[in-house]
Amino acid sequence: MANHSRKRPTKVGLPPGTLVHVGEKQVEKARITVMDYDDGTFQEKVIEAVGECFGFKETATVTWINVEGLHDVGIIEKLGNCFGLHPLLLEDILNTSERPKMEDYGDHIFLLLKIFVPANTNHDEKIQQVSLVLGSNFVISFQEKESGVFDPVRELIRKAKGRLRKLGPDYLAYALIDTIVDSYFTVLEKFGDEIELLEDELVMDPKREILQKIHRLKREMIYLRKSIWPLREVVNGLERLETPLIKPTTDVFLRDVYDHTVQVIDSVETFRDLVSGMLETYLSSVSNRMNEVMKVLTVIATIFIPLTFIVGVYGMNFRFMPELEWRGGYFLVWGVIVATAGVMIAFFKKKNWF
Repeated sequence: MANHSRKRPTKVGLPPGTLVHVGEKQVEKARITVMDYDDGTFQEKVIEAVGECFGFKETATVTWINVEGLHDVGIIEKLGNCFGLHPLLLEDILNTSERPKMEDYGDHIFLLLKIFVPANTNHDEKIQQVSLVLGSNFVISFQEKESGVFDPVRELIRKAKGRLRKLGPDYLAYALIDTIVDSYFTVLEKFGDEIELLEDELVMDPKREILQKIHRLKREMIYLRKSIWPLREVVNGLERLETPLIKPTTDVFLRDVYDHTVQVIDSVETFRDLVSGMLETYLSSVSNRMNEVMKVLTVIATIFIPLTFIVGVYGMNFRFMPELEWRGGYFLVWGVIVATAGVMIAFFKKKNWF
């Protein structure tokens, strides 16, 4: 996952509401797309200049404006001035290290969420911030870069399937939130498969490389939990919010998203426990293997102790040692050595020591 410990631009010393992009530049040029629709009409266009969005402010249709790329502060500021967005809201949009949250500004609602975008390399999901602004006839979404997470919603609007073209912007906001929550299940499925494979490797052969994988998984679970846990508060707050911007018919769908959020959180907690248990299993396996090795070495050393004693006795250079003059003394000593070793090995096997 993305390294959250890296240094980023900060706003230390600047007054509240100052618009400064905090984060990494994800795209070269910001891209704006607009979908404007109702039950009978639909249009979709790519905006070349931000001023083209201003005509959608007072329409009777539902307008979805999507901005990809947060580094262009001028675009964010012009959109905010046109649609009457609060300066603190714009400040939060530009700060990609914000915690997921929900804010009610009266004539518009602000939602800040996190999504996970697959990167080009394996086991490297990038955490991306997504901001949603719900107004009386519009939804504005802000992404650090194109992720494809909203493509299913776009297809439903284009093909006039489901309720999207028949209901208002509050239902569109619900659909976007639901899509983000559903994307977590894809990420969790990937983690689940990796944890299952890692458990098999851990049982078969607990190598040092497995310990590194366990630590990486544990770190990623922390990042995932940090991004998902506040989401429950966001959805719950949105469901309980008394505002004309959200119709009572949308509340039941928000409750369904809340249930999915709880399910995601439960899965994350389960995976965290599994990863922690895998770490304990690894340490236990390494300790058991070390004990087995030490037991074998101890048995070997114990067998050679009396043999070393016998050899040491007959290795002394005393002149008067009767056995040295015997014709069969050499073979007798070897017999004693072999017999002693055999008796000790039989005894250890009987005790199941090896």
